[in-house]
Amino acid sequence: MVFEKVKNVIVEQLGIDAVEVTMEANFADDLGVDSLEIFEIVMSLEEAFEIEIPNEDIENIKDVKGIVAYIEAKLK
Repeated sequence: MVFEKVKNVIVEQLGIDAVEVTMEANFADDLGVDSLEIFEIVMSLEEAFEIEIPNEDIENIKDVKGIVAYIEAKLK
């Protein structure tokens, strides 16, 4: 499942508790992610899912639900 893999990457990158990472979690507001951390998360997700996420697409993704939907669409 895409969400579980995304969640694992976020938990590993941020060193936070897995319960904090929900579909509704906003990267900046709920998880306290800054621009460098989002870049590191995206690089890890690209590697984990073997996809490429262009920088202009990253700017539009604000929450976990957004990145999960984006990855699911890329994998189809």
